[in-house]
Amino acid sequence: MNLSGKTAIITGSNSGIGLGVARELAKAGADVVLNSFTDREEDHALAAEISQETGTKARYIKADMSVGGECRALIEKAGACDILVNNAGIQHVAPIDQFPVDKWDAIIAINMNSAYHTMAAALPMMRAAGWGRIVNIASAHGLTASPFKAAYIAAKHGVVGMTKTVALETAQEPITCNAICPGYVLTPLVEAQIPDTMKEYDMSREDVIKNVMLERQPSKEFATVEQLGGTTVFLCSDAAAQITGTTISVDGGWTAL
Repeated sequence: MNLSGKTAIITGSNSGIGLGVARELAKAGADVVLNSFTDREEDHALAAEISQETGTKARYIKADMSVGGECRALIEKAGACDILVNNAGIQHVAPIDQFPVDKWDAIIAINMNSAYHTMAAALPMMRAAGWGRIVNIASAHGLTASPFKAAYIAAKHGVVGMTKTVALETAQEPITCNAICPGYVLTPLVEAQIPDTMKEYDMSREDVIKNVMLERQPSKEFATVEQLGGTTVFLCSDAAAQITGTTISVDGGWTAL
């Protein structure tokens, strides 16, 4: 699965799933563009670290994924986009009749609308290059639902729908578009929640993980960012050339329930 000579743009990739995906793509030989809405020294240092570790070209480009123009500018500034991974996302939990309008708008903008803007900007580049891979990081919540997450679930279902549509629009071209639907993934953000949850439920770390955090994940194990990165690399490989318009669940059996 050699991706040498390809440029991959990964949105929301200065931590967590996005950073894990970027690292695995770089290990496979792709040049990578990291992104988030900040512009700190440590953001650029992450890109330098990946470049040094893998021998590929890695850059960091600031862009606010809640702003359509900045989403498109990210693609243009990168100069090339053979692989697009739409990963940027935020979350807020509340009953729908109490859901803050600004939170709703932000979640829809960052989790769903950004994918529309980046795909619209990237497709002409892929067509000009004669090859392309789009991987949208959706969620188990793009296929099923939970209470109090209306905006997130609406956005992720929308991403799955857009994935199918773009796949049909590019079906006779050497371009594929798929979505990965993770369940719970052990990211630094999730790791940081474990101690407080242990206190709240007066449980051990193991019991909190299995009985609270992974209640709906039958494997009772977190997915890892490396596994999501590996799945992305596979979808970008020649072996996956006829895989398009579908979802791949990396959820420990969640959506099998």
